[in-house]
Amino acid sequence: MAPMIVHGIKVPVAPQDVSPVIWRALQSQSYEAKEAKWIFRAVKARDRVLELGSGIGIITALIAKIPGVQVWAFEANPATAELAKRVIAANDLDNVTYSQGILTAGPPRSFTFYVRRDLWMSSTDKDQGPYERELSIVSADVDRFITDHRINALVMDIEGAEKELLQDAKLPGVERIFLELHDHLYGLDGIRNITLALAEKGFAYDPRGSRGPCVLFAKNDGPREYEDVEDVA
Repeated sequence: MAPMIVHGIKVPVAPQDVSPVIWRALQSQSYEAKEAKWIFRAVKARDRVLELGSGIGIITALIAKIPGVQVWAFEANPATAELAKRVIAANDLDNVTYSQGILTAGPPRSFTFYVRRDLWMSSTDKDQGPYERELSIVSADVDRFITDHRINALVMDIEGAEKELLQDAKLPGVERIFLELHDHLYGLDGIRNITLALAEKGFAYDPRGSRGPCVLFAKNDGPREYEDVEDVA
């Protein structure tokens, strides 16, 4: 059977591989729809991209199809990472280096990762909801990875863990950060802390690549281009 096509990406995933909620989102094309639309405002040709929290790899594949881009993608959940590897292979993408693991600010630490039936709810936050099992994962230093691989664009959807990472990491050489905010986990105080921490590093909120909780922070200015009239109304 031919794989499902989601946002133009081949997705060889069966109903038994994901929860009913995720399967319905894939079928309706609502799975990561906001990210799929706005990622092209954040990633440019020939970028060297670090993606944290790749999920099943659809956004990873969209990034990898941008000309000249190199992608290093991480996903903490082993089962989800295996699905993402399928997606990368099905789309014949040889510019993606995929890893199962966690990158955080500072030296390696041991984290408890809580696996949930709806894969987009799996996280290091025990209080985020009922979980099926726990995993122990040792992190690696995000700043060292960024330096070693000359990363200039960071994409992340890590279910609340972005707050600590963006406050504590130095992010050397990174020019743009595209992320999904999770205000239901840390409130406006958390968003304020993220914004202030990034401002101290030279980043500004960029409305050209932001929509709702999917936001772009950038260091460099450029043409004031928007998607359409309604986006600036």
